[in-house]
Amino acid sequence: MANNNTQRSVLGTRALNRATLDRQLLLRPARMTAVAAVEHLVGLQAQNVKPPYYALAARLDGFGPEALSTPMAGREVVRVVTMRSTIHTHTADDCLTLRPLVQPARDRELVTFRKGLAGVDLDRLAGLARDLVETEPRTMKQLREALLQEWPDADPQALAVAARCRLPLVQVTPRGLWGRSGQVSLTTAEHWLGRPAEPAPAPDAVVLRYLAAFGPASVKDMQTWAGLTRLREAFERLRPRLVTFQDDKGVELFDLPDASRPDPDTPAPPRFLPEFDNLLLSHADRTRVVPPEHRGRSWQGNIAYRTLLVDGFLAGLWRLEDHTLVIEPFDRLTRAQRDEVTAEGERMLRVMHPESSHDIRFGVVRG
Repeated sequence: MANNNTQRSVLGTRALNRATLDRQLLLRPARMTAVAAVEHLVGLQAQNVKPPYYALAARLDGFGPEALSTPMAGREVVRVVTMRSTIHTHTADDCLTLRPLVQPARDRELVTFRKGLAGVDLDRLAGLARDLVETEPRTMKQLREALLQEWPDADPQALAVAARCRLPLVQVTPRGLWGRSGQVSLTTAEHWLGRPAEPAPAPDAVVLRYLAAFGPASVKDMQTWAGLTRLREAFERLRPRLVTFQDDKGVELFDLPDASRPDPDTPAPPRFLPEFDNLLLSHADRTRVVPPEHRGRSWQGNIAYRTLLVDGFLAGLWRLEDHTLVIEPFDRLTRAQRDEVTAEGERMLRVMHPESSHDIRFGVVRG
């Protein structure tokens, strides 16, 4: 696609929106495999089992749940704690490199639990936990109980968190497979994938990948996505290889020179996104996707809702309820918008739930 903004010093909200949607494979269905998409997107947020599947259904041409479930069963993709201390679905290669990259953040996380870990040798804990989960996958409850035998005066939850922070623990299948149930059982990434972890990649390489999937973006944007600090130096080293813009608040944005930056008036079809979609979580300034008047409306407490994009921006919520797709827009939609949302809802249902029929109902307009 032609780069229409290379000569522009300022990128407005709609320009950032369209560029980000394009990088996120949300302007038009992408023709790539699920594994290639997971790699391009540098992982998919996956606190729950289903969100990665809905995330890819919104992005890929010809996607079906088995397109992700099969490579997960084959250990080509895994579920592991990485960015922001949250579970992501990553390719096997990224699991073995990105986890070392964010390890300093996982180490800092343990400071919060230092009181409950008084007297605990963390190196010994990591070694013991590794032996336990590589002997056989363990649940967090089993891991807590085993570690508590060694340190009976420690806080049980802190012991389990320490094991998760010190080790790259992956969730073994059938957990994560579409249509299958299974409790969370853990082993190390190296044991599950049958090869050692790779050295952490240079931050510079990950900056380039982040910009390819989420740019144009600021240093703070990437730090928000990664849950890391002190990335300014990497951006500065890369500056000669990048182009820079400003947003309408004057914040400096970096981007890849040959990256797509579509015209701000490029049509953006409706999209049904899962809870925790990285599109809504990976920038310090989320106004490129979340209008200020709708800030905070996709969350309540610790619960995130499934979200609807209309014209590229957060415009409502959706849920499946008794074989009915319930759509709750924040504002009134035009007739044409309702028709487009309905058509996209029908497409999503055919992809994700071909075995059953669903009605589509628009709920009460919120607020």
